[in-house]
Amino acid sequence: MSLQAFLTFLVIGALAGWISGLLTHRRGFGILGNIIVGVAGAFIARFAFGLLGIYASSFLGQLIFAVLGALVFVYLLSLIKR
Repeated sequence: MSLQAFLTFLVIGALAGWISGLLTHRRGFGILGNIIVGVAGAFIARFAFGLLGIYASSFLGQLIFAVLGALVFVYLLSLIKR
């Protein structure tokens, strides 16, 4: 992975975390926590969708996958947090 691809991945993950924080209202972890969770969720989503043979080539597609991953990750962390 090139430096540019890695930085793009971080930006997409940060956006995904911010969006997932907006969508989950009470289950969030604050803005910084949501960004970190978004980056982790984006990584997990990229890996999981890759295993299924599903790839997103556009920025919007990658953002959608990352938001889905972040939402799932926020949900799982909120279950553990209880």
